[in-house]
Amino acid sequence: MTNQKSEDKNLQNVVGDLDKPKVNGFQAQQLQQDTNDRRHQDALNHDEE
Repeated sequence: MTNQKSEDKNLQNVVGDLDKPKVNGFQAQQLQQDTNDRRHQDALNHDEE
């Protein structure tokens, strides 16, 4: 086992997700669409050559 000097980034993300309030199906769809839109925009921004 290795000695880590900093906290595990994956665990930090999980804790952050667990801190979010519970949502219904519609709200979950909206949050997922926001994520998808950001990923799509990021892909468009980095697609230029």
